[in-house]
Amino acid sequence: MSAITGVFNCNEEPVSVETIENMMQALQKYPAHDVRVWHDRFVFLGCHAQWITPESTKERLPFYDEQHKLAITADAIIDNREELFNRLQVEHLQRKQMTDSELILAAYLKWGKEAPRYLIGDFAFIIWDEQKRLLFGARDLSGNRTLYYYHHSRQFAFCTVMNPLFTMPGVKKELNESWLAEFLMIPIILDTIDVHSTVYDNIDQIPPGHSITVADGNIALEQYGTFITPGGTLKLKTNGEYEEAFREVFQEAVTSKLRTYRKVGASLSGGLDSGAVVSFAANPLRQEGKTLQSYSYVPPSDFVDWTPKSLIADESSYIQATVQHVGNIAHNNLDFSGRNSFDEMNDLLELMEAPYKFFENSFWIKGILKQAEKDGVGVLLNGGSGNYSISWGPALDYYAQLLRKLRLIRFYHELKLYGRNMRIGRSRLLPIIGKLAFPAPSFFSKPRPDIPLLIHPDLAERTKVFDKLKNHNVGLTKFSMNEFAARIDQFENLSFLNHQGTSSTKLSLRYAVRERDPTSDPRVVRFCLSVPVEQYVQNGIDRSLIRRSTENYLPDKVRCNLRVRGVQGADWIHRMIPSWSAFMEELHQLCGDTGASYFLNVKQIKESLSKIGNSPKPEYAFDPNVRLLMQSLIVYRFIRQFS
Repeated sequence: MSAITGVFNCNEEPVSVETIENMMQALQKYPAHDVRVWHDRFVFLGCHAQWITPESTKERLPFYDEQHKLAITADAIIDNREELFNRLQVEHLQRKQMTDSELILAAYLKWGKEAPRYLIGDFAFIIWDEQKRLLFGARDLSGNRTLYYYHHSRQFAFCTVMNPLFTMPGVKKELNESWLAEFLMIPIILDTIDVHSTVYDNIDQIPPGHSITVADGNIALEQYGTFITPGGTLKLKTNGEYEEAFREVFQEAVTSKLRTYRKVGASLSGGLDSGAVVSFAANPLRQEGKTLQSYSYVPPSDFVDWTPKSLIADESSYIQATVQHVGNIAHNNLDFSGRNSFDEMNDLLELMEAPYKFFENSFWIKGILKQAEKDGVGVLLNGGSGNYSISWGPALDYYAQLLRKLRLIRFYHELKLYGRNMRIGRSRLLPIIGKLAFPAPSFFSKPRPDIPLLIHPDLAERTKVFDKLKNHNVGLTKFSMNEFAARIDQFENLSFLNHQGTSSTKLSLRYAVRERDPTSDPRVVRFCLSVPVEQYVQNGIDRSLIRRSTENYLPDKVRCNLRVRGVQGADWIHRMIPSWSAFMEELHQLCGDTGASYFLNVKQIKESLSKIGNSPKPEYAFDPNVRLLMQSLIVYRFIRQFS
């Protein structure tokens, strides 16, 4: 894992030593095991390397292949090494020592610009092809690593993060109002729908699953692949065959992500996704003589859980059940006493280089990475994409589909069993399922007056953001699609992939700990998308495939838990009580700032302030007014740098 950077002067003017030094200096805020540059007149490549894999400790990046006149700088961990070795006919004696960057170069030599479609893993790389006088690079399918660039006239510069690009002569920080308008208008965690743009007007990014070619002063971006591939539905004979096939694919993905010369860690909740990840990781690590380090966030001891009975803010009992059942786990419960979302705001803004929306969890996501770094962890596993891959299985949406297709015998059989399992009468379920099966026509319209909007109406008008969101089928209050459509959107919509990769890259760089998610591995996702829906909802049980496949892997308390779901972030207001007066004071300062009112709906901010009052109430954690206030401060602090 590395931060990479470089400059290509297409007019063949030399890249100055000062430019190189400034860009590399800007990366020194991140820890590194090795720092190197490669410079050949009008081309410069740099690498601020963080060693993760055993092979990376001997990797020297940038690397120049004298024989083929190719130079590469890479931020990459390639997971399908054995497959590539066989395809490329690499001699067995060379395989163990071959670095991932050398493997990428070998793939480029064989397949040229088609090379990225053969790579599985987390990567962003740039290759200088001296003979063809061009730069070629790519970003992985999931967008797990970022790659930003600046292009003007006949100069192209790139970097894993944005700030080093501003050290170049003439590159100024200018706010991209269109990006900010999307950020303020979209009501969910998503930042923006434009996967090419950034919060800065003159900085762009390579989207997930795309390659880039720079030649003769021109840029060409091309999407080289998607998660959705032809092949149809997987047809096996029995439940057992589907379960075995799942275990085989998932084990391969998990095992491939354990490759580090340091310790392996995992973020662990009380649910199925992260539980499945650790249960499939523990045994291979045991065989290596390693113990899995697991980390769980728990609320502070004085927090009173105000959430309904179907939700639980403290998942400790489920987490402990998983740890004891799986074994070979050194577990850490972390409550991060004294830390909160308000006090961490400036640090997160510096890390993210842009406004962010995950403020409820920001302090503990960062805190787990910091603890993992302290413990000597190189890879931190998680199950972030599991809801739409390994543990998908929306019962009510499936029943609506059965009803819509008039498969009534199966519908009534499933409904009876589901009601029994969930202890809900059919009289309550039928109206809900009926609305899902035959929804009223929905029209893209402006949100209801009671839905607070943070964006200033003038900013919305001058950026035409409303029309843009309408054209991309993004609603102003929520995504109006069923779980079948939402699942496809999760893996087809590059905006979701881009959002996840951005936060993962920037947080992991700070602590030199690589976050890795087997539930988003292309092999796993493609397998899960090919499995028929009847495997996911069966006998009145949702998420059936993962529940059946993890028998003996997970404790029944977790595997068979149908009625209680963990909820994260329920305690964020409780934690902010000591900082509440400062929080309110800054909000009032915002309301009096004419610069803020150019972008933010100050009238709405004042209304939201009056609705929540002066006393913090923990049960307001998910209230849209409180969330709007917190988000307004994050944006306010960010835009002040432009005043």
